[in-house]
Amino acid sequence: MTTQPTRRDLLATSAAALTVPLARAASDGKLRAGIIGCGGRGTQAVTDMLTGTENVELVAMADVFEDKLEASLKRLREGAGLKRYEGITVTRSGQPKTMTLDDLMKEIPGRIQVPPENHYVGFDAFQKVINSGVDIVMLTTPPGYRPIHFEAAVKAGKHVFTEKPIATDPVGCRRFMAAARLAAEKKLTVVSGAQRHAQANYIETVDKIKNGAIGDIRSLYSHYLSGPVFHVQARDSKWADMEWQHRNWYSFVWICGDQIVEQHFHNIDFINWVMGAHPVKVIASGGISWRKGNELYGNIYDHMASDFEYANGVRYSSHCRQYPRGVFNEVNDLIVGSKGVSNGLDLSTNKGINPYVQEHIDLVASIRGTGPYLNQGQSVAESTMTAIMGRESAYSGQLVTWDMIMNSKLDLMPKAFDYKLQMDPPALPEPGKYSFI
Repeated sequence: MTTQPTRRDLLATSAAALTVPLARAASDGKLRAGIIGCGGRGTQAVTDMLTGTENVELVAMADVFEDKLEASLKRLREGAGLKRYEGITVTRSGQPKTMTLDDLMKEIPGRIQVPPENHYVGFDAFQKVINSGVDIVMLTTPPGYRPIHFEAAVKAGKHVFTEKPIATDPVGCRRFMAAARLAAEKKLTVVSGAQRHAQANYIETVDKIKNGAIGDIRSLYSHYLSGPVFHVQARDSKWADMEWQHRNWYSFVWICGDQIVEQHFHNIDFINWVMGAHPVKVIASGGISWRKGNELYGNIYDHMASDFEYANGVRYSSHCRQYPRGVFNEVNDLIVGSKGVSNGLDLSTNKGINPYVQEHIDLVASIRGTGPYLNQGQSVAESTMTAIMGRESAYSGQLVTWDMIMNSKLDLMPKAFDYKLQMDPPALPEPGKYSFI
């Protein structure tokens, strides 16, 4: 059986790290960030970071596609999307400042300092960002690449903001866990895009639940009911299989992980946080009702229901679904206790600021040593593995335990990368035919 550190082990490691000096600040007081993955989420993450913090600049960018990189850079330099931050209160020169749109437009685009020689394109572009002299590496590619990029950044001694989830298969997840342990040894900050951990009303509510506000937890429920994230509407005849699967990445298990891993992760991670542990087993089911008959839809399911069980016998019912736009959508959680219930938000008195901004404030405070040292690598990896465990149960029709998934040999990553690479058509997983390995 493979033995991995628990969340409790990681918290102990983090606490111990606070007792030794941490070299976590750039020599000139300015932190330099580089981003790997220049899609919509990456572009927004850069704006989140620069809005929330001072003395941080974006100096390097990488993407598999040049058009994605240049479009992202143009948006950042033009201040596109800044209006949504109008009225946010953040720290400037040591004092709270409520930012007007004019303040943001004057400040944020000027901190995009990416010279032409730091535009990196290709499958090896991630390593060029890591080697470009940056202090912070931002990982916002589709999640299939996360273990490779995270491991490289940590080995190079970089602090990391990593979007969730952190892998699409058990082999990659364990690779990420090993790198997270190395990051702890090196005292590198690791903050994930599980933004609820930076959201004040979630933080306060979870603390109250853990301190008995609703009594002993009896059962747990989550829904993530949504429309599709996106589709590339037509395949360009010039795109070979690998380029097509990157352009339309949300339809392919190897690069996106399926909805339970890529989206429903947020609910699963939250419930693991409430429980202070990961489940020990799951039985799940799912399939497709409309994502069929067209290569546009790839090989992911459009609905999945999972019955997880924790070591103390508490059961967690999770349901995720992606149906065409216009049908009922909802994302929620319910924690049922012996003395009451909570939706995870309702026991709080403080909403705080935008958690997508706050997580970067926390990241930089950890790096500079002005806030607690943060390494969220293990917890985000456990939540990712929990989601993968549910997916593999639904695909195979088998009960899957934590030990089974932690020892699984499933490795979905291609063994070669090239824009013109032809790939076998991905098969839709069918219980009874699909083999859990």
